[in-house]
Amino acid sequence: MKQVYLLTGRPGTGKTSLIKQAVAEMRGRAGGFYTEEIRSGGVRQGFRLVTLDGRSAILAHIDIHSPYRVSKYGVDIDSLDRVGVSALREATEQCDLVVIDEIGKMELFSVSFREAVLRIIDSGKRVLGTIMLNSNPWADAIKRQPQVNLVAVTRAN
Repeated sequence: MKQVYLLTGRPGTGKTSLIKQAVAEMRGRAGGFYTEEIRSGGVRQGFRLVTLDGRSAILAHIDIHSPYRVSKYGVDIDSLDRVGVSALREATEQCDLVVIDEIGKMELFSVSFREAVLRIIDSGKRVLGTIMLNSNPWADAIKRQPQVNLVAVTRAN
């Protein structure tokens, strides 16, 4: 039986909301992280990474000057590794469910993140996550893993 469920779909279709709802309703312990928008005056300024145990860090922001960029956002790889990858490692060791929201362009800049995702998928743990819709060689290889059940999320479903 497949243990890894990865939601994919266009931005704004409710993937993160579905993950939060599933975690709230599950029995057992969940760990990992999700991402949320940082807004000011109704305008998106960046993205915050939030762990299920309450830690947070800025993942990307228009004011971050970094060689790692997605569109207008500078990506803070150190914060991702320190908070996000750490949360994934802890969840793999201690939890019944590992949450990864998301496997996307920003996160894939981190070698430690990619290594953690591979370990988690091979661990036999239950995983609920999101993965980028657009084609990317690394993400596409994850989507093809035999343990992965890819679920397309749309506004209609």
